[in-house]
Amino acid sequence: MTTATIIQSLASGLLMGLLYGLVAVGLALIFGLMDVTNFAHGEFLMLAMYITFFLFAFFAIDPLLAAPLVGAAMFVFGAVAYLLVVRFAMRAKANIGMVQIFTTFGLAILMRGLAQYFFTPDYRSINVSWLGGKTIEIGGVFLPVPQLVGALVSLAAFGALYFFIKKTDFGRALEATREDAGAVALVGIDKNKVFALGWGLGGALVGLAGAVMAMFFYIYPDVGASFALIAYVTVALGGFGSVFGAFAGGIIVGLVEATTAMILPPSLKSIGIYAVYLLVVFIRPRGLFGSI
Repeated sequence: MTTATIIQSLASGLLMGLLYGLVAVGLALIFGLMDVTNFAHGEFLMLAMYITFFLFAFFAIDPLLAAPLVGAAMFVFGAVAYLLVVRFAMRAKANIGMVQIFTTFGLAILMRGLAQYFFTPDYRSINVSWLGGKTIEIGGVFLPVPQLVGALVSLAAFGALYFFIKKTDFGRALEATREDAGAVALVGIDKNKVFALGWGLGGALVGLAGAVMAMFFYIYPDVGASFALIAYVTVALGGFGSVFGAFAGGIIVGLVEATTAMILPPSLKSIGIYAVYLLVVFIRPRGLFGSI
């Protein structure tokens, strides 16, 4: 194993880690806002990838151009999912945590079943796109252009999210609702509106990730399951409720995955991720950047 090989592998891991972070940020945002884990998060990603595919197949819209459209569509879908499903689960008088878990888990099964029925279980892919199959060389390291652009999109999305939360009125309302959802009603803030917009924002972020991933990953009804598992680990690793932690956790997961693949067979690369996660849980149960 040469130095060039190690650098190449770590560079690839960093790019994928940034995408993992983008997938996980929406999950962390929803949990931090409502203490609800969205077990349909992977299916949100799957839906975003299908929307990207059909925009390309029927309207010849390249995934790069489709990304804002997909993000907007998933924003609406996330808000509607809260208003029509999650909002009622939160009214449970007993075992509210279990009710919320089974509600989002049921939503995941429903979305996956509908995808299998309408789209069939066949694997689909976007074979021809502006960035597909292209690589660039930077200092002797070859980087796939789709993953590189995806990493840049992730950085831009995280920067925009940080600005949105810290510098806008809605962001301040979001932070206030996270601190005390009951008290904000006393100052005229509709927490249901904030929750709906929070779910929409989480959906938009995973929508951007799905549009990027559709350029280089197969699309099928179960595609979200593997990424959802990584997203849950990423959120737990970074710290539940921490948006920055989820993004940093994604980078760590990508680098650990790449490092493990250099040591063990690629089929066992997930072992390193879960080993690091368990180590963090033993040492710091609330995650690296968590406060709960």
